[in-house]
Amino acid sequence: MKVLLINGSPHREGNTHVALREVAGQLAKNGVESEEVWLGLKPVRSCIACNRCKENQDGRCVFDDDICNSVSAKMQTADALIVGSPVYYGQPNGGVLSLVQRMFYSAGDLFRNKPAAAVAVCRRGGATAAFQTLNIAFQMMNMPVVTSQYWNIVYGRTPGEAQLDVEGMQTMRTLADNMAFLLKKLHADGRPEYPEREPWEPMHFIR
Repeated sequence: MKVLLINGSPHREGNTHVALREVAGQLAKNGVESEEVWLGLKPVRSCIACNRCKENQDGRCVFDDDICNSVSAKMQTADALIVGSPVYYGQPNGGVLSLVQRMFYSAGDLFRNKPAAAVAVCRRGGATAAFQTLNIAFQMMNMPVVTSQYWNIVYGRTPGEAQLDVEGMQTMRTLADNMAFLLKKLHADGRPEYPEREPWEPMHFIR
């Protein structure tokens, strides 16, 4: 079993990394592998609703000049997803939102039904709003949202300061324990048997 961790901070080893590193360490203690992918410093395109990805049999986004398609491909071998982001103006990093939206739209089958969790890292405020924003996307993909003992929030400003948030670090470890528990239950008999879904019936309110 493997969990993909997305580090949505422009600082590769900043406080978002500190939070995800705590998760990774606890996952390892539970016998669950993880891989951290850094968002990086290059721009991430936003979805332009061109629907070209629906024409591609492999579900690749038509924009192939950023990390979107390469990160989506990693979900072929990952069983769960955790997205960590710093908080900017009460919201997740814009690059993270662009990445998540394009991955889910173009390669949704690779994410659907797999457990997911969000982690928000902030200096002072806005973490709950950022946390909720990320969780909304998971719910639209039928991804079971993994909880912890508190909202998955860690506080810290300067690099490494998050390590001093004792409760935040404990929350990360509890998140990892809960993720490992759920994955082991889902995979106890081999490949999980997900519920059979009804065909989607989209409805517009403007006639």
